[in-house]
Amino acid sequence: MSTSAAKSKPPFRAEHVGSLLRPPELRRAFRDFNDGRLNAEGFREVQDAAIRDVVALQEDIGLLAVTDGEFRRASYWSHFVEATDGLEVAQAVFDFHNEDTSTHFLAPRPVGPLKRSRPISGGEYDFLSSATSVTPKITLPSPPTMQFWAAPDSLAEAGYDLDGFIDDLAAVYRAEIADLYGRGARYIQLDDVPFAMLCDDAIRKDLGGRGDDPDLLVDKYVGLFNKCLDGRPDDLTVGMHLCRGNFKGQWLSEGSYRYVSEKLFNDIGVDAFFLEYDTPRAGDFAPLKAVPAHKSVVLGLVSSKVPELEDADALRRRIDEAAQFIDLDRLAVSPQCGFASAVSGNPVTLDDEIAKLKLVVEVAAQVWG
Repeated sequence: MSTSAAKSKPPFRAEHVGSLLRPPELRRAFRDFNDGRLNAEGFREVQDAAIRDVVALQEDIGLLAVTDGEFRRASYWSHFVEATDGLEVAQAVFDFHNEDTSTHFLAPRPVGPLKRSRPISGGEYDFLSSATSVTPKITLPSPPTMQFWAAPDSLAEAGYDLDGFIDDLAAVYRAEIADLYGRGARYIQLDDVPFAMLCDDAIRKDLGGRGDDPDLLVDKYVGLFNKCLDGRPDDLTVGMHLCRGNFKGQWLSEGSYRYVSEKLFNDIGVDAFFLEYDTPRAGDFAPLKAVPAHKSVVLGLVSSKVPELEDADALRRRIDEAAQFIDLDRLAVSPQCGFASAVSGNPVTLDDEIAKLKLVVEVAAQVWG
C-alpha cells in the first residue's frame, strides 16, 4: 500500500464519473417541460433544487470532487448538440446490447458548418461552483462523439471531409474550454465511447467492411483531442473517461485497451484516464504499462450498471493487480461509468448508488490512507 494519502489536486483517490440518478421529481419535470406543462423558469427551479441536494449528497459521502449529476441534460451529450450549429440528432449506426437484447439509440450527426452558438456548459459550471465547497468537476462529451456514431455519408453531406470537420470541431472545444476556465473551472472531464469501441474486434471488422480504417481513426481522433486541448492553461486538469457504452445496463463494445493503449496514453494531452474495469469485457491491466509517469489512472472497478454491491476486499485485490503495471501512487478508484448517462438512468436505485459511492470512498481510504 502507498504512503501517499489525500491528493491536493484532482483526480482524487475516490472519484465518480459524472452522471447520477435523477430523482423522480426531476424526471417528472423533464416530461412536463417537454410536454409544455412546465415553463422554463419552473423547470430550472426543479433542476436547481435537485442539484443542490445531489451536491450535498456527494459532499456528505466524502467525495472531494463533485458534479451536478448532469441534471440539466437529457443525455451526457445533448447540451453540446443544442448549443452547436451544424449538429443534429439522428439514428446511430451501432446498437446497445447485453447478452439477450439490443437497443437502437440516437446520436449526434454533422449536418452543416460547425459553430459554437452559445456557452455549452458555462451555466452548469456557474451554478455548480456556487453550490459546493469542494472541487467542482464539469463533464463534456468527447470530440469523437460528434461523428463516430453517425452514418458514413454524414460528413460529406455536411460539406466536410474528416480533416475539415476536425478543424472546425476543435475550434468549438477550444472556445468552450477557454470559457469554462474563465469562469473558474479547473477540472474538466471528456467522456469518450469511440476509443473503447475501436478496441472491439467485431466493430473494427465492421468498420473495415464499410471502408474505414480503425487504426487511421485512432490517429485522427488522437489529433482531434489534441487540437481541442491546444493552448489549455497549465493549471487546468483534464481527465478522459473511456466508456464501453452505458444505457439502462446495456453496452456497446468490449475488448482490451491494447489496440489503442500506446497512442491513447502517450499521445493524448490529458492528465488522467478514467478506465472501465468492472467486468472481464475490459481485458486485463497489462495495457497500463503504457501510461507515462506524469499521468494517472482512475480504475472504474465498481459497476453503475447492476445493483449488487461489490466486495471491498475484492476491490483492493484488483487495485493491487493493477499496481503490478503502474505505480499505486498514480491510481485512484471510481465507478466504471455514470449512473445515468441519460435521464432514464440505469437499473439501480438511489440506495444502490449511495452504497456504491460510499464503497469507493471507503476503499480509497483503506488503500491510500
